[in-house]
Amino acid sequence: MNIVVLDGYTLNPGDLNWDELNKLGNVTVYDRTSKKDIYERSAGAEVIITNKTPLDEELFSNLPDLKYVGVLATGYNIVDVQAAKKRGIIVTNIPTYGTASVAQMTFSLLLELCTHTQKHSDAVHNGDWNNSRDFCFWNYPLIELSGKTMGIIGFGRIGQQVADIAYAFGMKVLAFDTKKSDEYNHTGFKWVELDDIFTQSDVVSLHCPLFPETKEIVNIETLRKMKKSSFLINTSRGPLINEQDLANVLNSNMIAGAGIDVLTAEPPTNENPLLYAKNCVITPHIAWATSEARKRLMDIAVENLKSFLDGNTKNIV
Repeated sequence: MNIVVLDGYTLNPGDLNWDELNKLGNVTVYDRTSKKDIYERSAGAEVIITNKTPLDEELFSNLPDLKYVGVLATGYNIVDVQAAKKRGIIVTNIPTYGTASVAQMTFSLLLELCTHTQKHSDAVHNGDWNNSRDFCFWNYPLIELSGKTMGIIGFGRIGQQVADIAYAFGMKVLAFDTKKSDEYNHTGFKWVELDDIFTQSDVVSLHCPLFPETKEIVNIETLRKMKKSSFLINTSRGPLINEQDLANVLNSNMIAGAGIDVLTAEPPTNENPLLYAKNCVITPHIAWATSEARKRLMDIAVENLKSFLDGNTKNIV
């Protein structure tokens, strides 16, 4: 069994190992693979493991031995799933590995917007506290979450865990999802329509997958509906947001701030308008990347392939 990992570095920059995967076949791991090298490196592979290296119909048509594609992520839009299905190639993903880590990052971004922890720490190190006439000082507004309303778009595992944390802060929760269930019950929880999320929430947090119908779900029209004091958080997918529209709204003080872990183009170009927007905290797509989450991801990826080889495939997309 020839197994090729096209872009293994982000999952395993050296603190994990590929030992369990090596037990399943002849494994070749590349840290990164450029578009021009994909075919050469994939030739003869029966299994391809990819994170963000795109696999399209043209590639599949030139890989007659390929039987299985394992995506090292929850989102699988980098694979042409229909083309794979047409050729009988199984595609799997990792749906549950990063729930706790992504929910944690959601509040890390939100708390930075509410308390400006890093900016205040920088001020202390710069001597501002030494020079203060009072026992304390603050250079930025300090905001309490208790009593505020969290609006969650996409109420799957991650969205529900975000809701649980919001309740611990004393927040109310509104949720929108195309699939509504009565399994989630909590005092202060309410299903609402999409417009209500934007108009009623103090914090709007995105946890929906990227589909054609959700692309740029945050745009000038939806942003105009938000409160001037509200925050937008995105730890899901960059293209859920029209970045120019968000930058314009931030620079016009139409909302209070944004916390972003994902961008449309990653890494971003210098022209990305959010890099220069006011009150915009940006982290480099790291919500998924705690050591604990990456270890779970590795274990599930191996288990997915084992199940496929045993004829009992799971996590098929």
